[in-house]
Amino acid sequence: MMMLTFLATFAVFLLVVLGMSLGWIIKRKSIQGSCGGISALGMEKVCDCPEPCDARKKRMAREARRIL
Repeated sequence: MMMLTFLATFAVFLLVVLGMSLGWIIKRKSIQGSCGGISALGMEKVCDCPEPCDARKKRMAREARRIL
């Protein structure tokens, strides 16, 4: 019984993956969001706080040093 459940679940997942990939297989077009993402919310970046917290400031400084 457990093996039958596993195989049925595997088959369902396989059908879902195949169904989602049909757009790429047929049109060579990848999946896109329809809402526009963060830019639709009027945010310029993921962290849109006016004053970032200390941990965020340290992380930003580390990233800036790594880039240079």
